[in-house]
Amino acid sequence: MPGETWSDADQASRGESAEVEAGSIEALWYPRAGEAVIRTEPLPSPKADEIRIRTLWTGLSRGTERLVFEGRVPETIALRMTAPAQAGSFSFPVKYGYCAVGEIEGETGPPVFALQPHQTGFVAARDAASPVPGSVPPRRAVLAANMETALNAVWDSGAGPGDRIAVVGAGVVGLLVAFLAARLPGAEVEAVDSDPARAAVAEALGARFRLPAEARAEADIVIHASGQPEGLALALSLAGHEAAVVEMSWYGDRSVPVPLGQDFHARRLRLVSSQVGEVAPSRRPRWSHARRLAKALALLADPRLDALITEEVAFADLPRELPRLLAPGAPGLCTVVRYETPSSPRAR
Repeated sequence: MPGETWSDADQASRGESAEVEAGSIEALWYPRAGEAVIRTEPLPSPKADEIRIRTLWTGLSRGTERLVFEGRVPETIALRMTAPAQAGSFSFPVKYGYCAVGEIEGETGPPVFALQPHQTGFVAARDAASPVPGSVPPRRAVLAANMETALNAVWDSGAGPGDRIAVVGAGVVGLLVAFLAARLPGAEVEAVDSDPARAAVAEALGARFRLPAEARAEADIVIHASGQPEGLALALSLAGHEAAVVEMSWYGDRSVPVPLGQDFHARRLRLVSSQVGEVAPSRRPRWSHARRLAKALALLADPRLDALITEEVAFADLPRELPRLLAPGAPGLCTVVRYETPSSPRAR
């Protein structure tokens, strides 16, 4: 629906969840920068190779969705940033999101994870819905997209057993990177962040937490996931001779200064980009996107990861809560969106 506009009255009327007609769903849309509304829209009947899914949970991806919410997706990469089930365009209105867990209607199989926006239900190709392992609660499974990003970054870094690894930025993705890196035999992993409130989670996931002033230099691998230019500068300063610095942060339309003077060249550092749209080159000949996502879901079978979910909101409350949840510097880690009262173990 590129170019569609809505009146202020229409936005107001959709600010709260309305009764949904049969064959319809409710979906979250961004009509313009900094605003969100809930719309009722038709849901097509599934074709022979498709399934209809009732949403249980979605996850709010703060870094990417903040840029979408604020209208800061550059035109030059808008096509690459388009989510698989996105509707509209980044020039608004747009329906965006990619962390959904739901149940297949009419079937008794396990819940599934799909790259879908925030909406009460959806139709998807059967092979685009990945079964959630029985060892992973559906609520935790919303972290699958973040885990997939973290897994790709560890592959891109080339980290191995015994390495000294620094992860700068202890948000959800950074902590998942630290969690994976800490499972490498003998690895010494530090999670570096300016927020001391994240220390307990980092330590529980197997990493030593340090404030920026306390971070140890001479790391074999540095992975940057803070989303801030100052974090990138710190990451470069922590890298040992001929070490790799993996840049995971995405800055949207911001121009970011990179300190490549002083001893950057003398230490022969490597600055490596990591982005989840492609499987890491070291795995690409053998790993498909589906195989990587299945592994990401399996890696979530650890109750310690529930600590990454620090807030839960009802879908109907999203338009009111999003400005707070996506504000720069908002506290907490991952916010999950609840689509029904979790009354059974399966829903949790």
